Amino acid sequence: MMNVLSDRINNLATSQTLAMAAKARELKAQGKDIISLSLGEPDFNTPDFIKEAAKQAIDDNYSTYPPVDGYMDLKEAICRKFKRDNGLDYKPSQIVVSTGAKQSLYNIAQVMLNDGDEVILPAPYWVSYYEMIKLSGGVPVVVPTSVETDFKMTAEQLEKAITPKTKMMWFSSPCNPSGSVYSEAELTSLCEVLKKHDIYVVSDEIYEHINFSGGSFSIGAIPGMFDKTITVNGVAKAFAMTGWRIGYIGAPEFIAKACTKMQGQVTSGANSIAQRATIAAVDADPKVLGHMVEAFHSRRDLVINLMNDIPGFKNNIPEGAFYVFPDISYYFGKTLKGMTINNADDFSMYLLEHANVATVTGDAFGNPDCIRISYATSEEQLKEALQRIKAAVTE
Repeated sequence: MMNVLSDRINNLATSQTLAMAAKARELKAQGKDIISLSLGEPDFNTPDFIKEAAKQAIDDNYSTYPPVDGYMDLKEAICRKFKRDNGLDYKPSQIVVSTGAKQSLYNIAQVMLNDGDEVILPAPYWVSYYEMIKLSGGVPVVVPTSVETDFKMTAEQLEKAITPKTKMMWFSSPCNPSGSVYSEAELTSLCEVLKKHDIYVVSDEIYEHINFSGGSFSIGAIPGMFDKTITVNGVAKAFAMTGWRIGYIGAPEFIAKACTKMQGQVTSGANSIAQRATIAAVDADPKVLGHMVEAFHSRRDLVINLMNDIPGFKNNIPEGAFYVFPDISYYFGKTLKGMTINNADDFSMYLLEHANVATVTGDAFGNPDCIRISYATSEEQLKEALQRIKAAVTE
């Protein structure tokens, strides 16, 4: 039946994060004691003040179609947030609210890319960037980084990757999957190259508040970059609202209008109740998230300390998000319990089968020497999971 389906879907890779999560659920249903460290989903509940705003919206009968690009008062609140947290002075006409930051990213790819346009991706990159760009006719140009460089691309690497076909660069900071955070100085260095070549940037800042480095910096705030930057954000990660499905962009007005046009033919406006709740979230002082950020920071330290005792694991010290991305290439070519480890895919599957721990292969993120481990779960579960991993690789 493959010939019945489009080439587009046949050539589309399955999301490895979702595939591993599904495999873990399947094994759990079979009675196996699986600890899942694969999904990037906070284990906290949505704050009560946000839930109360949603309840009020239901009582106020926000049950009809919302505007395609979002309620005006939500877009105004997002503008206030961008000004307060990021030093970005957007107007409501430059904001588009979507069904999650994932849709925001896909909208951008669809309205910006023509066949053959090249998009620079510092690797590791979030798993869906690559496929979204391909689906939109673009050509991903992967720039490799490593644990030794804290998984950050340099200006020199960026310059070498640029060709006459380069149209955009996509990146995240704090980064999923590495947890790396670009400093203002590092971003400024990249921007000197970008401005020379008139390249647009997609800056995915969904993890901005889960940051242990003293604060994140938005590339759009660098002089000369505001009109060339599409800033993507949302409430899923910091506010523990993954299921509410609200993301948004701040962009040059012509790009925002194009995204609204695209969204109008695909999904129309995002969920009305979730939009009303999001006003409460983005208007809140980020200090309300302090307890969650402190918990993630503590978990990061715990995980790094425990991983330092596992032979063959090489780590950076992630300064944000809730992932570690160890280089496990030490095990390539080795045989563990009769299974030969040829790559990160094999290693991730070995941990699932022999340690009952679900991780995600780094190959999905453009770095085949690593695996991604999410620490968005309890310290008790993390201790048990890493004890299992250590036992599985040292036997």
